[in-house]
Amino acid sequence: MYILFSVLILIVCVLLILIVLVQNSKGGGLASNFSSSNQIMGVRRTTDFLEKATWTLAGALLVLSLMASITIPREAVEENSILEEQLENAVDPTAVPTFPTTVPQQQPAEGNGMEDNQDNE
Repeated sequence: MYILFSVLILIVCVLLILIVLVQNSKGGGLASNFSSSNQIMGVRRTTDFLEKATWTLAGALLVLSLMASITIPREAVEENSILEEQLENAVDPTAVPTFPTTVPQQQPAEGNGMEDNQDNE
């Protein structure tokens, strides 16, 4: 169902874009392109149709969006989510870290016999 609603939302969005682009902000719109007096729809009827189509598509988009959000597939919830596990395993943020007060000195590494082998060759 979610995929169906998603496809319908995309179709309604494309139609709404087309209807809005056809409208003219000054009221001429689609009817201004027709100069014939024998037209089927007058200027007023065309703007009424485009306005009703805009409101209808906007309402359909709202309803379809709500229906899509209701039908989102939900997986079975695990006992602990990944975020909850990370929070449980986190170190206490109020704890003060302890740093070593003295730096341990490294003992010089004794030869492993490689130097002796090079001298003998």
